[in-house]
Amino acid sequence: MQWGKKGKQQRQKERLKQYTEMEQNLDAHFIDVAEQLHISVAQVVATANLLTQGGTIPFIARYRKEVTGSLNEVQIVIIRDQLIRLAELDKRRQAIIAALTERQLLTDKLRMLLHKANSSTALEDIYLPFRPKRRTRGIIAREKGLEPLAREIFAGKHHLQPLDFVNEDMGVANVDDALSGARDIIAEWLSEDSSLRAKLRKIFAEKGIIISKVVKKRQEEGSKFRDYFDWQSPVKKTPGHRLLALWRGENEKVLTLSFRPAMQDVFPLLRNASCNKNDSCREQMDLAAEDSYRRLIAPSLENELRASLKLQADHEAIAVFTANLRELLLASPLGQKRVMALDPGFRTGAKVVCLDAQGKLLDFTTIFPTHSANSRKDADRIIINLCHRYSIEAIAIGNGTAGRETETFIRALELPPEIIISMVDESGASVYSVSDVAREEFPEHDVTVRGAVSIGRRLQDPLAELVKIDAKSIGVGQYQHDVNQADLKKGLEDTVVSCVNNVGVEVNTASAELLSFVAGLGPSLARKIVAFRNENGPFTSREQLLKVPRLGTKAFEQCAGFLRIHGAINPLDASSVHPEHYGLVEQMARDAGCSVTDLIRDETLRGKIDITHYMSDTIGLPTLIDIMTELARPGRDPRCVFSSFAFSETLQSIDDLQPGMKVPGVVTNVTRFGAFVDIGVHRDGLIHISQLADHFVSDPGMVVKVHQQVTVRVVDVDRVRNRITLSLREV
Repeated sequence: MQWGKKGKQQRQKERLKQYTEMEQNLDAHFIDVAEQLHISVAQVVATANLLTQGGTIPFIARYRKEVTGSLNEVQIVIIRDQLIRLAELDKRRQAIIAALTERQLLTDKLRMLLHKANSSTALEDIYLPFRPKRRTRGIIAREKGLEPLAREIFAGKHHLQPLDFVNEDMGVANVDDALSGARDIIAEWLSEDSSLRAKLRKIFAEKGIIISKVVKKRQEEGSKFRDYFDWQSPVKKTPGHRLLALWRGENEKVLTLSFRPAMQDVFPLLRNASCNKNDSCREQMDLAAEDSYRRLIAPSLENELRASLKLQADHEAIAVFTANLRELLLASPLGQKRVMALDPGFRTGAKVVCLDAQGKLLDFTTIFPTHSANSRKDADRIIINLCHRYSIEAIAIGNGTAGRETETFIRALELPPEIIISMVDESGASVYSVSDVAREEFPEHDVTVRGAVSIGRRLQDPLAELVKIDAKSIGVGQYQHDVNQADLKKGLEDTVVSCVNNVGVEVNTASAELLSFVAGLGPSLARKIVAFRNENGPFTSREQLLKVPRLGTKAFEQCAGFLRIHGAINPLDASSVHPEHYGLVEQMARDAGCSVTDLIRDETLRGKIDITHYMSDTIGLPTLIDIMTELARPGRDPRCVFSSFAFSETLQSIDDLQPGMKVPGVVTNVTRFGAFVDIGVHRDGLIHISQLADHFVSDPGMVVKVHQQVTVRVVDVDRVRNRITLSLREV
């Protein structure tokens, strides 16, 4: 009985120790994140608690500023990702401790070292000597009884007697065999020395050289990697986009890559790993060190360096992709206007659709403006009749094949001057046209009609339409197929969610796809909202959302502030003021002697309010300022006002270009090395980073944005390789 009680007490003691260690690790994690973001630990802890309680990033950033100290979405995302990474680190730490405990190898000192490790690299270095191994050369040498000889060599014994270890029965035929086996053991000791590995790891990072060679007999197949056939560069100076290009060449078996420092930068450190050795031991130690480095240490550290560089390159590429996607999603909407959309084509003609102001398909047909003169006359008549019949206010033309020719045809028609004519980027429209979403929306129409509808809706509201398409298909990425796909997906989803909630969503007209990105919803609840709307008619208040099946109070708390109901009984339902603050606004109105509607309409009434009188333990100035700003412009759209754009009428193909020309264009993609611009000749031109401005530019994204309208100068036209070089300098 006493034994059982003692065992229980011991287990409780161990459990308490584990909980204490977990708390200590968590505190250390919070400190690490706070230092990285230059914020207080209290802000990190508060944000972590909100995330743990199911808070979404848009909701926390917008409606919990007092709790977080007004952290923005970027900071909250970093806190979330860092805490996830650190949680994974702790999970690995506990797995190592469990494995060592099971094998009875865990000591107090080892436990302390493991808990101090603040990175996976440090953790794995500590665990390396204890990791279960396959039958290595060092293990085989130990089985032959050569470990004592290895210890003598490592200690620098003056009277070394390797002959004493010759034993043919054990497989040691002579002195050379004995010394070779001892060196194998020493090589493993050196490779498992965490201090030595840390120093060498630093040399790899600081003095590593990337060497690229072409694989023999692959020169012709891999001609696109010609620049890297015989190429080298310091690791520290190689940008991420170049690394991704090199790895693509390696994956396609065109290039062989090496990521190592020069031997002269490494060997002195290896030699100093064991000093004060006599000549005979020194010779054996040098041989063991060189073998350890070439066979064990270098391949391992090279793989680590590759993984570290890949992580950094992926991060840069994903950051570029998400920044471009954000600009595209937040592009200026034309708004609720009646639109005609054309999906151009030469052989198959241009598919024409007419949409009402809400994007509903009214009519469709096909015209052939690039065929015969008679076909052009028919197309002329059809377009004019459709514009008149449906009171068309704008015409959207896809910028793909035959886009410029179709635009020229449309602009030559005698249409009312108030009709806006605009080229629309159709990237991903074909992906949408064959998607389940498109089939559900238009089950009776073919892919050409669906694609044209998507083009028209993109002009009306780019955000509402682009959320229906896999972001990777939109075409604003940089090496998106070469980066970590899980990280890319998470980054793109975060961006879409941020944009949707930043703009807000009209609950009575939004598609299920758009609603699914609203904070706190997701695909299932989004479909239930649409089903409830279809069955019961338009929502008349935000509170009515609580009647949607399975939409509980937590989901309502997260989503309500981002959903708009224009024409609702309560005017605040059309704003970003959260329902939890309606009472506060109503109190302001009562104190001002007016209604909430009057408070919204009359700037004078709002000017009389002293918001400091409404501060409390839970509501501070940040929230009060947000409320007053929203009352001034309830439900405002943060996107820029739509601006029409037209390419140069004199340019139709690359043959029309000459160096020195200044032409209008639209930025289609921004990368780390420059920006691509559509100037209307069926081929985007490149503005190299050195040509983006008259001053030094470190980040192209600081100078130009996707969808930005620019005037560029043509620098060079390479008609053989179909390349156009552009510049913004001296424009």
